[in-house]
Amino acid sequence: YDWLEEDVIEYLQDVCENLKEKGYDPINQIVGYLISGDPGYISSYKESRNKISKLERTKIIEVLVRNLFKWNI
Repeated sequence: YDWLEEDVIEYLQDVCENLKEKGYDPINQIVGYLISGDPGYISSYKESRNKISKLERTKIIEVLVRNLFKWNI
């Protein structure tokens, strides 16, 4: 499946909200996951781990970098 940028953003926003609800720092958790590939960084609360695991880590990084440059160039 070729994920659309909007889909990736929506998934990440949902995962971030769920991590916050559980008391985690979503940035630290997502960065840990992206660097290590260990899904244990992402809580299974509200299917967050399953949701983020559906996305390729390289696609997540691509979308994050693309959006960074949209705002800073």
